[in-house]
Amino acid sequence: MQIREEVAFTKGRIIVRGKLVTRGKAKRADYILYYKPNIPIAIIEAKDNIHSIGDGMQQALDYAVTLNIPFVFSSNGDGFVFHDRTGLSSEKEASISLDQFPTPKQLWSKYCKWKGITADEEEVILQDYFDDGSGKAPRYYQSNAINASIEAIAKGQNRVLLVMATGTGKTYTAFQIIWRLWKAGRKKRILFLADRNVLVDQTMVNDFRPFGPAMAKLSTGAKTIEREDGIEVDLTLALDKKRRVDTAYEVYLGLYQAITGAEDRQKLFREFSPGFFDLIVIDECHRGSAAEDAAWREILDHFSSATQIGLTATPKETKYVSNIHYFGKPVYTYSLKQGIEDGFLAPYKVIKVHIDVDVHGYRPERGDTDRDGNEIEDRIYNTKDFDRTLVIDDRTKLVAKRVSDFLKESSDRFQKTIVFCVDEEHAARMRQALVNENKDLCNENHRYVMRITGSDTEGQAQLGNFIDPEAKYPVLVTTSRLLSTGVDAQTCRLIVLDRTVGSMTEFKQIVGRGTRVHEDTKKFYFTLIDFRGATNHFADPDFDGEPVQIYEPGVNDPMTPPDEVTEGDNSIPPTPDEDEVVVVQPGVTINTDQEKPRKVYVDGVGASIVAERVEYLDEKGRLITESLKDFTKKALRKRFVSLDDFLKRWKSAERKQAIIEELENEGLSLEPLADEVGKDLDPFDLICHVVFDRPALTRRERADNVRKRDAFTKYGPPARAVLEALLQKYQDQGVIDLGDPRILQIPPLDTMGTPVQLIREFGTRSDFMFAVNELQSALYQMEA
Repeated sequence: MQIREEVAFTKGRIIVRGKLVTRGKAKRADYILYYKPNIPIAIIEAKDNIHSIGDGMQQALDYAVTLNIPFVFSSNGDGFVFHDRTGLSSEKEASISLDQFPTPKQLWSKYCKWKGITADEEEVILQDYFDDGSGKAPRYYQSNAINASIEAIAKGQNRVLLVMATGTGKTYTAFQIIWRLWKAGRKKRILFLADRNVLVDQTMVNDFRPFGPAMAKLSTGAKTIEREDGIEVDLTLALDKKRRVDTAYEVYLGLYQAITGAEDRQKLFREFSPGFFDLIVIDECHRGSAAEDAAWREILDHFSSATQIGLTATPKETKYVSNIHYFGKPVYTYSLKQGIEDGFLAPYKVIKVHIDVDVHGYRPERGDTDRDGNEIEDRIYNTKDFDRTLVIDDRTKLVAKRVSDFLKESSDRFQKTIVFCVDEEHAARMRQALVNENKDLCNENHRYVMRITGSDTEGQAQLGNFIDPEAKYPVLVTTSRLLSTGVDAQTCRLIVLDRTVGSMTEFKQIVGRGTRVHEDTKKFYFTLIDFRGATNHFADPDFDGEPVQIYEPGVNDPMTPPDEVTEGDNSIPPTPDEDEVVVVQPGVTINTDQEKPRKVYVDGVGASIVAERVEYLDEKGRLITESLKDFTKKALRKRFVSLDDFLKRWKSAERKQAIIEELENEGLSLEPLADEVGKDLDPFDLICHVVFDRPALTRRERADNVRKRDAFTKYGPPARAVLEALLQKYQDQGVIDLGDPRILQIPPLDTMGTPVQLIREFGTRSDFMFAVNELQSALYQMEA
């Protein structure tokens, strides 16, 4: 039995308020009891004995449901309330004494009885997870998925479906399932199928790496792949140049396309006997593998005796294809909405842009001809036609300009961006339009904008760099369908839809390209710009994980969503909760210069932006339009009830920075406020000016006031030089803790002598601190 205390099992929801990003409080269980590592069996919520014995039960039950734990305990130190979710106890909930707490074996025995687990099945279910010693462990939902799959397979279920939102680690989950079944000796030969080369290659060198020499790829093309840690690895291949199979391996990975095809000679999978594989894992199984007439389906039918696990973020249910019909109901589901609520997935903003020809359609006048001189068919053309059967080039230029406007207004033109186009030809024109809109950055590096499509060899060669967080280029990528699924673009911050998306499955997959959180680069949310109305899928009851903001700019509006939010019934609270922690402190002021209405003429057809709209939503559904300045003012008013209260606190604080850190820990960062009010104001003036409506002085003005008072004539020239240097540090860099001895070690003070020598110019260390405190008091002396 393993007992873990204070187990945080979620990350804390990411909350976006304009440019301010915070994390809510993670869910944390007091104690979780594991029968074996990653197999939780009981949860205990502990309160002190001023509470009643059962006060923690309701919270513990909520956690138990999330963690799939059957036995729930609440305690105040005097005894326990025991809740049995299995229903096998004589009472659903009962009070027990401290010495009546059940043993691990008693709990496990009851668990096995509840699940109907036999001794033979128990051996598989208790097989250890892989542990590399680094401390990495599955997230709670991954453990739930792994344990549910192992239990189902141990009981003889041969078709298993796992539904996990994009970005939640399906491949790592699959690895742990395979590892445990392989180590238990129940599944000795395994096939992992995917439909993207990059997925197979990255899976081999990263998540599946522990299989080592037992693993090979069903391919004739040798490759050197870079692992997550930067080490390059040569892939082991199971095919020779004549496509003969080496059957000595135990774990095989392959592309559907590489082992099957229209002609018999392409059906490499037939080189294996039908009973060769014990286990087949199908990645992204929504993309046709379960369709009865699909070429890929014949692989699964050939190995029909094998246990088959389907992995998908979006199970496909149509008139023609049903994952559930083939695999059965999911043994576990982890949705996009749940991932966002838990803080494992990034929330997102949506910008809807309406172009007039899209809204109203385009009908040629009699006699209108195309560029080749052919008469255009007389009918109404709409968004489904544009760039598929009818090309209006300046519409493409307009889209490219609006995307580029967004990047320029956001002050970060190096946000990794995917632009989804109608087809490869449209992607090529979009690439050209984006190049022309960003000539300055393309002059620096031609890979700033690239097309990555199935037929574009040069573009595909850059796919690895695009998804590499450490690679700067390419930045803007145009594609049609290649990047819509499976590509792990961790740092993708902007997704642009310039094609219709009729399938809910594909729409969820496209949204999933941006949902990965990347804390190293401060990527906690992303933006989706929709030119084709694809985000109407939000209205579908099958969609979960709605955006935190929908913005529809008008003709004169900037592309970036406003930071000002209005408090209403449908959004997150405008002020960060005391449990929230700031994770991004914005330092960029959005350009709000408004453009005049403009029209783009294409072959005599006008195209212009019609409308864009703003809504702020979260799971509580409240709408906000209160400015950052206003909600910060309200929050600080609660913190400091009066100007005198603030002044006393500021003057008494030995470290001024400690006050700023306290505010940041409460979700009140002053940096965004500085952007709005003026960056040369220090925190003292920001608070006095914004909260208490006092006139604000810049740092230079405060420093000059001290110089005018000539307050330090009593010190000798060397000591006065030190004080002047400290004053200059405050003026130039906003240093507010002038008494920190480390300041004496940086330029220009380090050239004036050692810290010990500089302090001796004042006498003792106490004398030095007295002089510094005097300087700070003079700095913050309030004018009458």
